[in-house]
Amino acid sequence: MTTQTIVDVRPGMTVRVYEKIKDVTPKGEERERLQAFEGVVLARKGGSTAGAAITVRKISEGIGVEKIFPLHSPIIAKIDVVKRAHVRRAKLYFLRKNPKKLKEIK
Repeated sequence: MTTQTIVDVRPGMTVRVYEKIKDVTPKGEERERLQAFEGVVLARKGGSTAGAAITVRKISEGIGVEKIFPLHSPIIAKIDVVKRAHVRRAKLYFLRKNPKKLKEIK
């Protein structure tokens, strides 16, 4: 079991989560690849416990897509923080109805 450093992820951050995906080739061989999911963190649940998770939302071809990532899962290879935004809420569920431009922290 490998230990990974968990980035301090907060709501309002734009993150790129690299997820390990297992594929089967046409020859029947299994291979593992990394797939990135980039979006805004809407919520963090569970604090810093073993069951902590983040909800990430992105817009793909005009449709909103949300994924919940357990932070301590072996499926997650790494999390990169792309941008940080100033928010005044712990849960940003209002972005589902009216997506607003968040003010970036420099």
